[in-house]
Amino acid sequence: MTRLAALTRPWAAYSYGFLDASARRELRRRMLKAIAIPGHQVPYASREVPIARGWGTGGLQVTLTLLRPDLVVKVIDQGADDSVNAVNLRKFMERMGGVTGTTDTLAADLIQSRHRIPEERLRDHQILVLQVPDPEPLRPITPDMSAARILHGDADYGRMWLMLYEQIVRSGRITQGAAYPAMVNGRHVISPSPIPRWDVEKLHMAQHLTFLSAGREKRLYAVPPHTSVEPLVFDDVPYAVEDHANLTCQRSGVQGFFMNEIPRDDGTSAHELSDSGYGIKAIDRAAGEDVRIGETWYKKGRIRP
Repeated sequence: MTRLAALTRPWAAYSYGFLDASARRELRRRMLKAIAIPGHQVPYASREVPIARGWGTGGLQVTLTLLRPDLVVKVIDQGADDSVNAVNLRKFMERMGGVTGTTDTLAADLIQSRHRIPEERLRDHQILVLQVPDPEPLRPITPDMSAARILHGDADYGRMWLMLYEQIVRSGRITQGAAYPAMVNGRHVISPSPIPRWDVEKLHMAQHLTFLSAGREKRLYAVPPHTSVEPLVFDDVPYAVEDHANLTCQRSGVQGFFMNEIPRDDGTSAHELSDSGYGIKAIDRAAGEDVRIGETWYKKGRIRP
């Protein structure tokens, strides 16, 4: 009779960064391929990590692969550094990689984010990792993933243009909000994570490297530095971001950035800056503290050139 003890392995310490050497080596190869072919979805063997699929396993695996003890790591969840998911992931990385955690965008070397890109402009030494629930932009029009792969291979995005045209016909405008499809390097159309339209233009010709990873779908893709990322638009229907230019954060007093709407009991709404790290800096500076605030992507609701 086989005993259970005979089927188990003796206790051993975790590998650095949780993932074993084979997993990290495979992910590095896939990430290099993704950089070499901007926007191309690269399949990989998504491993089990100590969070449920759908809660950022893809982004976590890429981040764990990139960890070094000398890195400073920032984790964002819907713009907030202090949400349960962001705090737990940051603590996990600190414990498994010996890295230093931060809420300051300028101090971070590696930024993992769910659904937002920070308001402060990222620099060339920083890496942004975006969590992606669904990496396939063609899924709404082509449920057959084998057919979608063929369309990507042929750069045949006619149905995607038709979908956007139908939105204009029915609603008078393009109603696509988050995950707005964008052409990368003039070749591959991507779904840029469920980031709002406000954030899509931050990827265009950016100085930093961006990885987008979907653990449940086992796909990752990348936007290298100084790479064109152009939202799909018609010549006579310009690309429009959320109209937040005149909204003011009730906590920090900052205006002209992406805001969260907070309903009030009387039926009105207040607004708070989505990027909590930037908001806290603004509050501290207003209180007279010496706080370093970097250049932002937007100014008064308009993207800087």
